[in-house]
Amino acid sequence: MTPISEVRAGVATACFELLYESLHGGRGFSFPCNAGGEVEIDQLSDNGRRFYLVARALVGSEYAIPRVRPVLPRDPNA
Repeated sequence: MTPISEVRAGVATACFELLYESLHGGRGFSFPCNAGGEVEIDQLSDNGRRFYLVARALVGSEYAIPRVRPVLPRDPNA
């Protein structure tokens, strides 16, 4: 699972991610969010938006209740 953090002009715009872990050992999802777990859905790509809506809809059957965790900003020069 790869943390998602957006970097614009060398400044991280998301220092947290909302993590949806699979209940069955499969692939989970993570999305950039604020400290309160709010995802700016309009900032996601089309695929990101689809995955986010699917993960939200399948909480309890396929994915655990999401949790917020801090992420380290990526180095844009790396």
